[in-house]
Amino acid sequence: MASFSVDGRMTVKTLKEKFKEAFGASLRVYVGNNAGRGAKHAADDARLGAVADERDSLSAIDPFEITSDMTVGDFEKTFQEKFDIAVQIADEKNEKLLDNDVKLLDVKG
Repeated sequence: MASFSVDGRMTVKTLKEKFKEAFGASLRVYVGNNAGRGAKHAADDARLGAVADERDSLSAIDPFEITSDMTVGDFEKTFQEKFDIAVQIADEKNEKLLDNDVKLLDVKG
């Protein structure tokens, strides 16, 4: 079972790379807690703690484990609750968002 831990010191780029390696899907990370139309993507070099706070800090947000038995919807909701950052999971080529009821273990073909 694929899994990895995330905390506020991790950069957006590292999170996206680890997510793709573990689950074979693309992760879209937004500034703040809005992923709707017009939402701004977080900079790859930003630390998650700084994105959550919308300022340049190294907030040590409590780590949490991303596991392959989570559904897309559960992961997106939990991530937003823990970090106050909106994320969305897309297919490997980052072209289409995945359905919320798909388990992360079923994403990687």
